[in-house]
Amino acid sequence: MTIETDYGTIEYEEENLITFSDGLFGFPNLKRYLFLALDENEDSMLLMVSVDESNVGFVLINPFILCPDYAPKLTPQELSCLGAEEIGELSCYSICVVNSDYLNNTVNLKCPIVVNPETRQGIQVILENSSYGCRHEFRSFFPAEDAAETQNRED
Repeated sequence: MTIETDYGTIEYEEENLITFSDGLFGFPNLKRYLFLALDENEDSMLLMVSVDESNVGFVLINPFILCPDYAPKLTPQELSCLGAEEIGELSCYSICVVNSDYLNNTVNLKCPIVVNPETRQGIQVILENSSYGCRHEFRSFFPAEDAAETQNRED
């Protein structure tokens, strides 16, 4: 099968899709997504494209890259929905809002995308009773001197 995206024509097989039975927040009717690596050698950032509506896509990041002590807690019902007994069996991603200055990018740690890589089933959850927010700026994960040094290297 193929899908036309802003990034060109992409060929995929049905078994490559991640299915969200309930859709995502704000997109309940879009249930099938293709996860594409933005860099062939790196899977810390992905593009998640809907195959039901190819102009809908999200940039995902591995939240543990930015926040090594990130500890999402899923309910027993959420784990059951994914066919898992513990979160260690699952892959976790956060949706990013991308800006021209990457330090102004934000990441949603409160509502992660959680996927069972074995069954290719996914859900988006709201982490109740957590201190995680919906709009953590990238700059909040880097000490000020590291961010300035990175910015200087880019200039």
